[in-house]
Amino acid sequence: MKNKLKILELTNFSAGGCGVFARVKREASLLKRAGYKVKIFSSNLEKGTNKIMPEKDSFDGVNIIRFPAISLGGESFTRWNFTKQAVEYHPDIIIAHAYRHYHTLLAIKIAKKINAKVFLVTHAPFDRDESRALLARVAVRFFDKFIGPAVLKKYNKVIAITKWEMPYLYKLGVKKDKISYIPNGILDEFFLKDKVKEERKMIYTGRVSPIKDIKTLVKSVPLLSDKDITLEVYGPAENSYLKELKELTSSIKKRVTFIDKIYDSKSQIKEIDSSKLFILPSLSEGMPQVLIEAMARGKIVIASNNQGNSDIIKNAENGLLFKIGNPADLAKKIDFALSLSKIDSAKISQNARKTAEKFKWSKIIESLDMLIHKA
Repeated sequence: MKNKLKILELTNFSAGGCGVFARVKREASLLKRAGYKVKIFSSNLEKGTNKIMPEKDSFDGVNIIRFPAISLGGESFTRWNFTKQAVEYHPDIIIAHAYRHYHTLLAIKIAKKINAKVFLVTHAPFDRDESRALLARVAVRFFDKFIGPAVLKKYNKVIAITKWEMPYLYKLGVKKDKISYIPNGILDEFFLKDKVKEERKMIYTGRVSPIKDIKTLVKSVPLLSDKDITLEVYGPAENSYLKELKELTSSIKKRVTFIDKIYDSKSQIKEIDSSKLFILPSLSEGMPQVLIEAMARGKIVIASNNQGNSDIIKNAENGLLFKIGNPADLAKKIDFALSLSKIDSAKISQNARKTAEKFKWSKIIESLDMLIHKA
């Protein structure tokens, strides 16, 4: 019976501004609500700071167990051993998050030992060379050529969170019938119609780190025709990067505000609603949840044209795209968005909401539930 099945979710981080954990947290909560027994195992490091977090935590009846970790450089090279505790828990299904990570390899060995099914949720780690150092790029290519193809065959299912990563998975030898497309979801509350008054400002919400390329966004502000519109950057920040950003805004600091904090969904909705535009300037994205959340609120979104954003945004239909790392092109798109007539603006807003409807968690969890039943 479904309500007797045990599920173990594995993710590198369960604290800090982590997009992977945002998926894991909501997925685990809804699976628990559907009657499954669910636990989350992670490292004891906080995303973005490597601060040591408490061994145990919980939410919505789901327990989190954190394990001492060693970071060897980069998230993929974080090692933490949970074999003994996983065997004792003895799950029926292991859902391991993020391809190329140590814990996803260990999951295969544990699943074999206890005769459990094991799923890999990829989180679209492809096409991200811009964010990697040379040594990391070499390691990624080595893994994909000599290790990845053999490893991927051992999972019962490979869950892709985007459609654009399918060709990469095929190239790695994953058969079509082994891949399931189950994207990240967003809460139904993002579709509620209560709104706060809109202000003359733009907003970015999410992790404040180099891969999000907030610098390009900041550099676009002085280039705008509208000299009064302001920018608010809202989300947990990496300290060194935040310092660089503040130095960059020294001449326009009255127009740019940084709010360094982790937000909940209510705060996220309030901040999105109070802005005219939502901007996502990332160098790369897997499946950008914050973008879809803003679209659910009917905002005109402007995003860099990386594969993750372009997979969702159809330029001038449900949002706008600009050239990655190009402040002048971003400024041009912001000016265009601000000049739209009420009719054109409403049309893009309506299309954005229709796109976001596809990503409701209530729909996403049904797909995962069916996959678990078939396993």
